[in-house]
Amino acid sequence: MNKTTKWKEQPFCWPKGYHSDAVHAGLRYRKLDLGWVLSDVAANAAGVYTTNKICAAPTLLTKQLVKKTQQLQAVVINSGFANACTGEQGVKDVYLEQQWVAEKLGISPELVGVASTGLIGTPLPMDKMQQGIAKLEKNQNDLITQAILTTDTQTKTCCLHIEIEGKPCTITGFAKGSGMIHPNMATMLAFVVTDCAIEAKTLQSLLSELTEQTFNQITVDGDTSTNDMVLLMANGLASHQPINEQSTDYPVIKQAYQFMLTELAKMIAQDGEGASKLIEVNVHGAKNVQEARLAAKAIVGSSLVKSAVFGADPNWGRILSSLGASQIHIDPTLIDVNINQTPIVEKGQAAHFSTDAMSEILKSAVIVIDVFLHIGKAHGQAWGCDLTYEYVNINASYAT
Repeated sequence: MNKTTKWKEQPFCWPKGYHSDAVHAGLRYRKLDLGWVLSDVAANAAGVYTTNKICAAPTLLTKQLVKKTQQLQAVVINSGFANACTGEQGVKDVYLEQQWVAEKLGISPELVGVASTGLIGTPLPMDKMQQGIAKLEKNQNDLITQAILTTDTQTKTCCLHIEIEGKPCTITGFAKGSGMIHPNMATMLAFVVTDCAIEAKTLQSLLSELTEQTFNQITVDGDTSTNDMVLLMANGLASHQPINEQSTDYPVIKQAYQFMLTELAKMIAQDGEGASKLIEVNVHGAKNVQEARLAAKAIVGSSLVKSAVFGADPNWGRILSSLGASQIHIDPTLIDVNINQTPIVEKGQAAHFSTDAMSEILKSAVIVIDVFLHIGKAHGQAWGCDLTYEYVNINASYAT
């Protein structure tokens, strides 16, 4: 921990008052597929959700719930079935999940959030769901980080230690996401829990602001899911004064959450279906932040750029083409582009570079594209991955 950040990363652990568990309920073949996260007390809650007009039943219910109560004490999550496009039965099934969890824990159903990810259009096998929920315990393991995965190849977690008013606090986050990643938001779920005391209104505004900079700036394949959800919970058991936007420690909290959400977003982008490389695009010197972010996302989302990165092809024209198509304010004669700090475009034309050397650079596991517009002071970032043959293989047979 240092004076500038006041937080540090640490091995995965749960904040004070949180419990978690996961089981194999039979929703997926031989994999953990059902789990929960619990707080000993009702926690202030905030959420952001898919913008897809077709919204899955659990996503819609949890969105309505958090908006109404601004609190959660438990979240139950399953993989394998999205419970999207399942009609009235899907809605009834979500209420059943709430009821079963609430009865088991002795809390109000209005304190139970529900999240699902998986195949769209197939009803949940509720007998297996009920049996699975009955098996869940108040443990403190990390099995939930595995149970929420679908086509992901690895878990995505981050844990921070932070001090507020001299009292130790923990912020723990975990996420899933690999395909259908094109926020507003992606096929992605993310959950961040803390024992910090943060006012509900502040928690929601913080999440909404930071989502624009993080999860909404990643793209894998240009598809937006029916089930996207990011939830924050803050149970206050660290026992410091509740934080709002006027609090002295608010900048510390904001900085920690920004790091947390950025790391989770980058993990999702790097684990895109079939991906072999993480692509980060930084747009500098834009007219405003909105245009900088729009341009960065346009470049990282370009199938031609993604394919060129996969093939280690230094085809810089694709970068400029996708930049121009974003319709932001630019002067083509001022644009510079670097790839992993090596100039490839200067003043809108080819820089002097070795094609062979640039191809070697493009074989790196992380590709950073810096675009300098030189017309303003705003900066924007976006993350994605390369487009590989394996992406097609995965998605050509997902349902089977």
